[in-house]
Amino acid sequence: MNARSNPLKLNPLQLRTLALLQEMARNPELASIDPQSGEALLTQIPHPHGDHFHIGAKVVAARDASGFANPSVWAALERKGLARGQFPYALTLTVAGLAYDTSAAGRLLHGADH
Repeated sequence: MNARSNPLKLNPLQLRTLALLQEMARNPELASIDPQSGEALLTQIPHPHGDHFHIGAKVVAARDASGFANPSVWAALERKGLARGQFPYALTLTVAGLAYDTSAAGRLLHGADH
């Protein structure tokens, strides 16, 4: 990833976390979109079972979601205007956070067999 495709200079953990949060925002069981602001309120963060967890029909390795439990990642996403919330209870992805190109989703999300 070159600097232009990551203008806010998110580190790899922040990029992975944002990519997963964006996928969660697309799932109506995990998030709701505010029709006026376009922001996504994440109402649930999935919990791993074994070495993975599910976001809808997609499977994610638990090791790729370590940013969910890291207050520094949440603080960085807030500071950069991509999210806001109260760690670890609530998170809203801003319109900028929803639109940010992480280029990571394809490496993190896999089809589910169960």
